[in-house]
Formats: sequence, C-alpha cells, structure tokens
Amino acid sequence: WSSFLDCEGRVTDSEAVRKRIFYGGVEQGLRKEVWRFLLGYHSYDSTYAEREYLVSVRKSEYETIKNQWKSISKEQARRFTKFRERKGLIEKDVVRTDRSISFYDEDDSPNIKYLRDILLTYSFYNFDLGYCQGMSDLLSPILYVMEDESESFWCFVALMERLGPNFNRDQNGMHSQLFALSKLVELLDSPLHNYFKQKDCLNYFFCFRWVLIQFKREFEFEKTMRLWEVLWTHYRSEHLHLYVCVAILKRYRSKIIRDEMDFDTLLKFINELSGHIDLDAILRDAEALCVCAGENGESCIPPGTPPSLPLDDASMYYQQDDDDVL
Repeated sequence: WSSFLDCEGRVTDSEAVRKRIFYGGVEQGLRKEVWRFLLGYHSYDSTYAEREYLVSVRKSEYETIKNQWKSISKEQARRFTKFRERKGLIEKDVVRTDRSISFYDEDDSPNIKYLRDILLTYSFYNFDLGYCQGMSDLLSPILYVMEDESESFWCFVALMERLGPNFNRDQNGMHSQLFALSKLVELLDSPLHNYFKQKDCLNYFFCFRWVLIQFKREFEFEKTMRLWEVLWTHYRSEHLHLYVCVAILKRYRSKIIRDEMDFDTLLKFINELSGHIDLDAILRDAEALCVCAGENGESCIPPGTPPSLPLDDASMYYQQDDDDVL
C-alpha cells in the first residue's frame, strides 16, 4: 500500500490500486485506511495533511448532527412521531445485526450503541430517506473496520450516496437494477431467461435481497467484506454486483430448471443458498461474464442505475466550500 503513496500521501496510481484490490483484496490491518478511498470519503489525490484536517472537521460536523436528536426531550419526543418510529425501528434492528461475531455479541456491547447512534444520526442527516431495514446490515462491516463512530458515519454516508436509491419509497433504484439484471441474464444465459419468462419470474424479485444489501446475508462476515471491496473498486464495472447475480444464477441453472422451480420455490431456494456460495468461484465467473458481455452488457443497464461511479480525482467532501452540499 505504501508503495502507491507519494511523499505527501497522494495515491499515485488509483487504477493500479483498484486493480490490485480487485484481484487480491485488502488485508484487515489496511482496510481502515483503504476503505476511505474506495468509498470516496478521501480522494485519491488528497495529502496526509488534507485527510487529517478532513477527519477533524467531519468529527465536529458529526457531533453537531448527532446533537440534533440527542437534545430531543421526552416531552418533545411525544409530539415527534417520525422520530419515535425511526428510533424504535433502529433499536429493534441493531440488536439483531451480526450478533454472531464477537464485535457485536455482548448484549451491553458499546458497538451496538454505536450502530444505533450512527443510524439515528444518519436519519437526521438524510431526513427525507430516514432509516429503512437493511441499512444496519450495510453499516455493520464499516463500523467493524473503522472502529470509530464519526468515521464510520461518514463512510456510511459515502456508501449511501451509491446505495441510497435502493431504499427510496418508489423503489425505482431497485427496479432499475432488477430490470438490468433481467437484460443481462437474457444476454448471457437465454435458456435461463426463457425459463424465468415461462414461470412469470421476469421481475427477478427473488434476487431482491442480494441487490438491496449487496449480498450481505449470503456470505460469512469476512467474505462479505472481501466482496464489497471488490465491488467498490468499480474496476471492471460499476455494476459488477449484477454480474455476480448472473454468475450465481448460472451456477444453479440446471437445478432450477430440473426442479421446475416457480417463484415461491425459487425464492426459498435462493434464500437457502446463504452461506453455501463459493465466493472466489463466483467472482471469477462474474468477471468473465462482465468481460464477455462487454459493451452489450453495459447497454443492458439504463443510465442512472445505482450505484453511481465514485469520484476518482476529487472526493465529494471537498466540494462543500463551493456548492455548500455534501
């Protein structure tokens, strides 16, 4: 990693870094630093000094946003239905999130409290979107890696810049991705696509969970982090997650067709794959499918389909002085 940094801390070749991560992943000890770049919290051309300053500024901003809900009195909360509803939903979700790993396994774990506080703060930061089930799944690995409340929050904000449309009420973000997935399956495995058409499964809702939370519940915790950092590189495609979906479906195509699965049995089968998918094999297949599809694959994906490309030369966070938005 240090070989990619100049004397002031700038990443000298971001494409080479992303390629290295795509094929080799990131060591756990480096993830805290590297994920900030992959998520767009730090720009690749930022210096050590600029990053240190940004962390300091963002910590103060985080506390300001957090105090918006911390300062709500019980009396005020009784007249603030939206706050009570979000707080209740978050508190129910965080105590069920990744309790099987030691980082979260204690009932009085401070990390569960950090999850709650970060999600409540985000619900005020992005009040229009608020909180939706699944967000705790996306935050959990980030907090595990960052081990810092403020930095976890801002990295989560950066991730939600890409995945936020997944949680919009109109579900347009999800529909556009599932539509693109159907087109990719039609391109790359027409017999399977025709089978889904015959069974009236072309909405691909059986893949909804995969796309919504980026396969978070399909793999072990460590493998999820490995998958995510591959997806975040956008090395082959910003929509590699869709090729991962195709790769998994192709791997089980024979069984799906042989067992004549309809939507209900297909959904049950897909959910039961959790913990039984070979990540390395699927990543190899997904890359091969992406390369094979080429421009035809990209044309299957409507413009604006999440996730959007990360900013390579200048992080979104450095633009606030110019346009006063994050």
